[in-house]
Amino acid sequence: IQLIPTGTVLHKGGPCSFNPPFIMKKFLLLLLSAITLSTAFAQEEQETTPAQIFKSAPRNYAAEAQPETNPIIVERLEEWKDLKFGFMVHWGPYSQWGVVESWSICSEPWISRDGAPYMEYVQNYRKLNRTFKPNKFDAKRWAKNASDAGMKYVVFTTKHHDGFCLWPNPVSTHTVRESSWREGRGDVLRELSEACKEYGLGFGVYISPWDRNAPTYGTPEYNNVFRQTLEHALTQYGPIYEQWFDGANGEGPNGRRQQYDWPLFNATVARLQPQAVIFSDVGPGCRWMGNEQGFCGSTCWSRLSVAGFAPGAEAPAPAVLNSGESDGECWIPAETDVSIRPGWFHHASEQPKSLQQLLGIYYTSVGRNSLLLLNVPPDARGRIDAADSLRLMEFRAALDTIFAYDIAQGGRITASQERGRAKGSRRYRAENVLDTAYHTYWTAEDSTLQPTLTLTFPQEVVFNRLMLQEYIPLGQRVVHFTLQIMDGAGTWITAARGTTIGYKRILCLPTIGTTAIRICFDASLAVPVINRVALYNDRLYNPEEEVEL
Repeated sequence: IQLIPTGTVLHKGGPCSFNPPFIMKKFLLLLLSAITLSTAFAQEEQETTPAQIFKSAPRNYAAEAQPETNPIIVERLEEWKDLKFGFMVHWGPYSQWGVVESWSICSEPWISRDGAPYMEYVQNYRKLNRTFKPNKFDAKRWAKNASDAGMKYVVFTTKHHDGFCLWPNPVSTHTVRESSWREGRGDVLRELSEACKEYGLGFGVYISPWDRNAPTYGTPEYNNVFRQTLEHALTQYGPIYEQWFDGANGEGPNGRRQQYDWPLFNATVARLQPQAVIFSDVGPGCRWMGNEQGFCGSTCWSRLSVAGFAPGAEAPAPAVLNSGESDGECWIPAETDVSIRPGWFHHASEQPKSLQQLLGIYYTSVGRNSLLLLNVPPDARGRIDAADSLRLMEFRAALDTIFAYDIAQGGRITASQERGRAKGSRRYRAENVLDTAYHTYWTAEDSTLQPTLTLTFPQEVVFNRLMLQEYIPLGQRVVHFTLQIMDGAGTWITAARGTTIGYKRILCLPTIGTTAIRICFDASLAVPVINRVALYNDRLYNPEEEVEL
């Protein structure tokens, strides 16, 4: 039996340094309003201030839980629990060559340019904006691919590090307006935002502050130019679901680096799109989780201390980002970004990851309390590669098959204790973890930090996946848990151990046959609050079949 690692890396930090309104984001968001609305388990509802929302999950639990009743917050909570994963798009004039990334014009020696002299390469690259003519671009096809794959939102690289803007940015002369595409009247941002609206997808924008074209880059003036860039992109295309900030900071066209004004950038987003999630290494809406390979830490807290840190080189250590911090000052959940191909941009010589690899990524991201943002790069024509599209459909079909039948539904569940039962209440009964209603859950009395749940079956069941979910509006609490199974002699034996749960934890187990399981919550920050226990038998994913690309 494989045991789940229990280690975690913690980093001590000071109080949050961002202004409170920045955290009121659609994605976790008002999720936090629910967490702090009454310091969790409060007897009376209280008005929640922005400061309370920003400080997020409570640590003092009163006597009785109150479900959230604010309809706006309930809607956002329902949205959060169903997100699972999104669709990222890296695309631009560099896609014409099909062999490079947008940062290939940087002077760093580690970048491959197929042996071409640097200045010659840069001059040829800069001509790409004039020859940019994606005659097969169809934003609706992109949105349909995302929707058919079961994705809930799209994040588009509207401006990558080379500075080319895929909308007519009025403060730049390096845009689609200066290209030959549609005689300079094209606007990818508009078409994609409208397509996302048609298909019911959240629309997010990646706008890189690094700019290899802007003449003011590397001077104080550039921060205001970038602010104006944000203002135009965030006011012309409807609601923005997520603002994605890359912390990369390289040389500009004049050889200088920029001192980014992150408070100004974040304040601009919060002012113009207050519901938008702001992604960066340190949030404040959600965080990068430390790598681009698609795996979140087996321990993953949604909290992080960010005082004294900034996106990019000044971010917390990757290990800290990967696992979060149990005592972090701010609620900044993880978003796992990875590409379906080896590179972020379309390279004709590359192939998409295998279905086995994608399933493995799903388990190490969504299955570890993170969202998954999967990059699918269009080709030079503006089309999603047929191989990528097919793999997405296989991925969707596999997930639908794996999670179609919850074996736990056929069992009888009991708990070592149910909150309020001694007084005749069944509000927090154990059976709540088997229903699909988000706002019902099981919990025990405040003083009980090591309760157990037991599932028994009339005959042997076979499973290899255990899914657990905490009721996040009342915080992330579980530190460590153990899965036990009953053997043929009626003895409980340990099958696996896990650490954090959060919104969702899926343990990948060897195939187990038993008539009973017991989940022991060994350590928690406060009494566990569990709203789902499920068992599945995955016959499709086999880690031994993964191939490294």
